[in-house]
Amino acid sequence: MDQIEFELDREHVELNQLLKLCGLCDSGGAGKAIVASGAVVVDGERELRKTCKIHAGQVVHVDGLEIRVVAPHG
Repeated sequence: MDQIEFELDREHVELNQLLKLCGLCDSGGAGKAIVASGAVVVDGERELRKTCKIHAGQVVHVDGLEIRVVAPHG
């Protein structure tokens, strides 16, 4: 499984925007469609809320990719 470490530069990021920022889709709207399809798992639970707030420490899985959301380094 491929892994991405996403450094969060704010308190949270909406799930659909996270998918866009990680390059998994071209727009927030496309990110919403991926979430709505049931393809996204957050911390081991299927997530269908398109604008679910993702915080540092959470792990998102989609299409064989693991996205680890981390606090800023430094």
